Amino acid sequence: MNSKIIGVGNCIPSETITNLYFDKHVFLDDKGILLKDDNFSLSEKLKKITGIEERRYASGDQVTSDLGLIAAQAAIEDSKIDPETLDYIIFAHNFGDVRFGTVQSDMVPSLAARIKHSLKIKNNFCVAYDVIFGCPGWIEGIIQANAFIKSGIAKRCLVIGAETLSRVVDIHDRDSMIYADGAGAVILEGNSDDDSGIKAHLSSSHTYKEKDFLYFGKSYNGDRCSDTRYIKMDGRKIYEFALLHVPEAMKQCLDSSGYSIHQLNKIIIHQANEKMDEAIVERFYRLYNEVVPPDIMPMVIQKLGNSSVATIPSLLTMILKGELQQHEIKNGDIVLFASVGAGMNINAFVYKF
Repeated sequence: MNSKIIGVGNCIPSETITNLYFDKHVFLDDKGILLKDDNFSLSEKLKKITGIEERRYASGDQVTSDLGLIAAQAAIEDSKIDPETLDYIIFAHNFGDVRFGTVQSDMVPSLAARIKHSLKIKNNFCVAYDVIFGCPGWIEGIIQANAFIKSGIAKRCLVIGAETLSRVVDIHDRDSMIYADGAGAVILEGNSDDDSGIKAHLSSSHTYKEKDFLYFGKSYNGDRCSDTRYIKMDGRKIYEFALLHVPEAMKQCLDSSGYSIHQLNKIIIHQANEKMDEAIVERFYRLYNEVVPPDIMPMVIQKLGNSSVATIPSLLTMILKGELQQHEIKNGDIVLFASVGAGMNINAFVYKF
């Protein structure tokens, strides 16, 4: 029994935030000292390193579960299934529902339970739960859904990835310019009619030395409430970690699938940082003594920013809906999905369409 994607959907918020939005921000270093570069120079450096020119923010009346619901409804409509036939709803996020203008996270009940309620599903045996696994959370949800399907205890699963990172950033930290909001979802179904579906997967958690590369910390502005925490990262350590470990994990996953590097049609990687993702894929191909083929890795971070767990399912939906020039996925194509993020966690899966 293979796990096959039968429906996709996303929610790309309508509020476009260009780099000019940050022109009046007061950016400080971790000691609270004003950065030497002006904000225009900082945004130009951001664009050069990460590729980000714009990002999307949720509207003031939306929270993470609202975005997730829109993506879920789109995936259900695309799959043409009855929601009552879902066996699992798995919602990947990291910060819960944080309402605009507040700093408190709301995760009780789970966001998955909120989605099930909003979908008006009456089936008590449709199990709804959340996954907290950093940016790789959506892939981890896919891996868990695949396990349920292959074990025979589930036939259909809804896997959502959604986040509103704009609500948990320190406005005095230049890294706040990276983050964005969004959601994506897929319906997975057990399939034995053909050989399409998930062919291999891999997950790892590096916590011995790497646990705090991404963390919650105080604002760089000491005058702000000292009890409030914001998302923080050690960008240099994350970059070095990703280049060292992610290509090896991708290779191990592809090799275990039985497919060769020459059969790979696309790599859909977490949209974390354009320069970092390009370096990861280059090192991945170098492990096979190959060069990166053209158009192998679609990127949308330039316009959508880094929306954590939402980047991969959002991007997949855009490709399958024909919304990206130069990129398409055809029947029979082999696609490698991969992500890295807080934990530090890495995961990947190989899929035949």
